[in-house]
Amino acid sequence: MTINPRLDALGEPTFSRLTQLLAPIAPRANETPIVMSVGDPMHQPPPMLAEIVAAHAQLWNKYPPMAGTPELRSAIADWLTRRYRLAPGTVTADRHVLPLAGTKEGLFLAALLVVPERKAGQPPAVLLPNPFYLTHQGGAGLSGGEPVYLETSAATSHLPDLDRLSPALLQRTALFYLCSPDNPTGGCADQAYLERLLLLARQYDFVVAIDECYCEIYDRTPPVGGLEAAAALGGDLANLLVFHSLSKRSNAGGLRSGFVAGDPRLIAGFLRLRNYGGSQVPLPVQAASAALWRDETHVGPNRDRYRAKIDAAEAVLRDRFGFYRPDGGFFLWLDVGDGVRAAERLWREAAVRTLPGRYMSRPGSDGTSPGDRFIRVALVHDESTIAAALERCLRVL
Repeated sequence: MTINPRLDALGEPTFSRLTQLLAPIAPRANETPIVMSVGDPMHQPPPMLAEIVAAHAQLWNKYPPMAGTPELRSAIADWLTRRYRLAPGTVTADRHVLPLAGTKEGLFLAALLVVPERKAGQPPAVLLPNPFYLTHQGGAGLSGGEPVYLETSAATSHLPDLDRLSPALLQRTALFYLCSPDNPTGGCADQAYLERLLLLARQYDFVVAIDECYCEIYDRTPPVGGLEAAAALGGDLANLLVFHSLSKRSNAGGLRSGFVAGDPRLIAGFLRLRNYGGSQVPLPVQAASAALWRDETHVGPNRDRYRAKIDAAEAVLRDRFGFYRPDGGFFLWLDVGDGVRAAERLWREAAVRTLPGRYMSRPGSDGTSPGDRFIRVALVHDESTIAAALERCLRVL
């Protein structure tokens, strides 16, 4: 059987590698396993979700419109305007918004939408942070573009260093993926960074795709969004796509409901592309999604609960393993010297499942990757479970 060689070039997916690593290991028998490798929200979504889905049960037999219902698009446009303090009309329901079956689908398809066969007479480049989120890597590799991994670290505020991008690279760049707040490091781009990136995109004619799915889970300051940067530059959304989801904001990962917003020309193209290979969002799900985007009462308490989890982690770790409070999201990025070896030991000796940073990064020319020393720890359990798990980690490491 023939398999697309681009798929093979991506290597094994992150969690397949983790399964292969830990499957032969039996964790300590007297410890209850604690899984901290997956960012699976454990808070319950607002009760309205189930109630509205049930109230619209008569719509399950109807094919939904790929463009989404007017009610959902309006709710999304209104939320973006409130959340990012946009002038009325900056984002409109009809021109600037497209619902998605979760943002993972949209982030992947973005590369298929915008990466051409050639750019400036050369193979097109797709730029993405290193460490990276798996879907960004998949879109980059399977679109036919050349994935270019831009190393990030604490020294660069966990963002790609724009000063290191050469004009030659930028000329053949078709797409620049950014995650802010970042998964796995928790770094957030400020407005000056986003404005500069957007200006580069317009100068060199590439698309900026910003994954903002953790934007409502933050420690102190609401993260700036790409739409705010565009507004500060005059309001034109050209060359910009932003992606959002209800998975983290409303603890509704299983709903598979998100959206893409931005450049109306790209949104129109996105709709055409999704008519060929996208997944429609069921009408009962769209009705519940519209209500969730319009409701703010559940968002603050949810954020407070994640902040309490970071507090619990800080109380145990303090300054060990390079602990810092992530600006956004709910992951810890801990320097344990050798992330793969640490993950093996933590599973064997402490029954705590973590994710090696090496599995979210690519090596550079020297054979090392920026994730080699790290593990990612998801703070999704209650505070007492988090504290117990991290105490086990201290005991072992």
